[in-house]
Amino acid sequence: MTTFNMTANCTIDDSNVGSAAAFLWFESGAFTINGNGHSIIGPSSRNWTLFVSGGSTVLDLNDVTLQGNEGSASVVNVDSHGTLNASNVIFRNNTTASSPTLAVQSGGHGFLEDVQFLDNRGSADVVRASSTNGTIVTITNGVFRRNVASEAVLHADSDATIELEGCLIFDSNTQPGGEPLSDSLNTSATFTDNSNAASCPKRKKKEEARPRPTPTPRPAYGASYVALQTATGMTFEATYGLDSGVHFRQLDGAGIGVQSIIDAGYLAALDVYGYVEQGVEVCFPQAGRVIFLDARTMPRAIVPLES
Repeated sequence: MTTFNMTANCTIDDSNVGSAAAFLWFESGAFTINGNGHSIIGPSSRNWTLFVSGGSTVLDLNDVTLQGNEGSASVVNVDSHGTLNASNVIFRNNTTASSPTLAVQSGGHGFLEDVQFLDNRGSADVVRASSTNGTIVTITNGVFRRNVASEAVLHADSDATIELEGCLIFDSNTQPGGEPLSDSLNTSATFTDNSNAASCPKRKKKEEARPRPTPTPRPAYGASYVALQTATGMTFEATYGLDSGVHFRQLDGAGIGVQSIIDAGYLAALDVYGYVEQGVEVCFPQAGRVIFLDARTMPRAIVPLES
């Protein structure tokens, strides 16, 4: 087995694309990509970001965001009886001119769990199970929001199969002209919907933020959450665990950098960064107002939060 452990975002350009057709082409073997909360960004001129092909080929894709693909084909293509196991994967802000965001075909198998498809643009579908030879796509817990395609969010044709399990959320998906987009489209296919809205969390998880420029990665400095919790009494939670790539750093007045907040007096200040899009909670032991400083703007926007 070959394993890739990501320690930072990976931006693809023509100088580091390994194949004329795809950034990474997987064939004849078992492979794992552990994203550790990081992103694979691009490419802009090749067909695919990831291509999985062959009956003996298995790709385990974990805890990663695939974004910014502007190629002519799918972000991920599973072909010729290859297998994709995707867990905690986000497809965000990809533009595929002539293909679905995720394509599984020619007897390929795609097993997706806890996936999000957000703000993608494609020609026909977001996810497509196509061609002959028993293609299968199983989705357990998925979110599909603000995607644009001409036919459907999920499309199964020929003798392909799409199976849905757990919590499935479809929200604000449209056709290119703005008309509502069908959740599913079947063409001579098996479409099994065992999803259950009652299995969705009662409390809404935070989703990956809307597309914005990717910030320069910051080093993982400062105390670990264990040491920080011991020293300050703060407690922390993250949807996919505190070792999933989210980081915490205690700040002083200079780190806050907003004079009005410094003048008003503050009890504690914390910088939260890394894989925060999954949904992160911080509990302060002190009583008082909670102020959020949004790093998407400069200077940071001041947003009061309910305590």
